[in-house]
Amino acid sequence: MDNLAYVDDFVLKRKREVIDGMVYMMSPRPRYEHVTVSGNIFIVFSNYLKGKTCRAFPDGLDLFLDEKNQFVPDVMIVCDKNKIKHNGVHGAPDLVVEVLSKTTAQNDKTKKKDAYERAGVKEYWLVDTWSKAVEVYLNDNGHFVLNHIYYYLTDEEIAENNALPDDDMNKIKKVDKEIKVSIFQDLVVKLEDVFEYIE
Repeated sequence: MDNLAYVDDFVLKRKREVIDGMVYMMSPRPRYEHVTVSGNIFIVFSNYLKGKTCRAFPDGLDLFLDEKNQFVPDVMIVCDKNKIKHNGVHGAPDLVVEVLSKTTAQNDKTKKKDAYERAGVKEYWLVDTWSKAVEVYLNDNGHFVLNHIYYYLTDEEIAENNALPDDDMNKIKKVDKEIKVSIFQDLVVKLEDVFEYIE
């Protein structure tokens, strides 16, 4: 095989996304933190959904959102089984998680977020492994509204925060330990489970 044929084959096998009709090549090797966090979230969702109608899917499955948008979300939950085909999911998932990387964060926060919003995704998570934060957006009449930003703090960090004077601008007034998933009555995700194994 000559070098050009090898390169073409490599490019074809790399993950790509189509955003507003434009093709974007994705990084072939995500960071340890990215893979770990997306795996942690998938495991929590998958365990909760055992025996239920909805399904959780990990990174790697194509999402055909519409004619101009084909994504590969890090995690998604789909409750309409008619959207699940042999080659991927066709139509809006109920919940989408994107774990930010330096090369894709801008699209995840803008163009992809807008496409998910238009398609009717009910809940959208943006997970930042650097600051250990999860931004949760809920769809309100066709528009994403920031519901909350959850910051994971270790027990030591919580103790340090609590020791700060109440008027200190760096003090977090309410430390969140879990995320209530809006699309289910009884699913609560612990932040320590999301960021498990992340230093």
